[in-house]
Amino acid sequence: MGWLFKSSLGGHSGRREYLDAEFTCEQPGRSSRVLRSALVRMRTYYAAVEVLAEGRERDVWACVCLVKYNLRDREGYIFGYKSMEEGMGPCETECPVAILELLTPTSNDYALKWRSACRERAATRLAKPKLRHGQLVTFAAPIRFADGRTHQTLRVDIDDHYNRRIRFRSLDGQGFYRIGGLKGLDYTVAAEIKAQGEGRPADQGALLL
Repeated sequence: MGWLFKSSLGGHSGRREYLDAEFTCEQPGRSSRVLRSALVRMRTYYAAVEVLAEGRERDVWACVCLVKYNLRDREGYIFGYKSMEEGMGPCETECPVAILELLTPTSNDYALKWRSACRERAATRLAKPKLRHGQLVTFAAPIRFADGRTHQTLRVDIDDHYNRRIRFRSLDGQGFYRIGGLKGLDYTVAAEIKAQGEGRPADQGALLL
């Protein structure tokens, strides 16, 4: 299925609520409803959709939607999504385990591989150590940032002024960085080190290589 774009959210409070409504319907002899959903990183929607139909067993399948949202779209189409069924073998594998647990058994090979990939990714994320202030983090691959610099090892800096938000400081103390999609990256953690430099440059958003 291709992309569908809308000029509004149709009165719904958010993107997830809009999509919940899209996959909930009542027809003669058939109904579907979203049992649980999540909008991961504000760009991928996952849902367990229950289908009840006369003469058929109850079925709960996984829906995956790519999501775009741009209030400044020149043509006014601020919201768009592209929906897929798990049997289509989506590349997106960040579906929460709580949603996977609601799905009914399937014999579809693509769906089975997708469910397995989601569980493996979730397990990998849980196995990662909790980051603490002062630790050294070395990423599997270098990261290029908006200030033009590239780093592979950074120091964890917990920002107490913003709900203990995790950010990173360069080893020379000249830059602070935020890294989007941190849980999806491979890294190792070393012991704490002393901070270098007292200045606090502005955060630089991460641009991954």
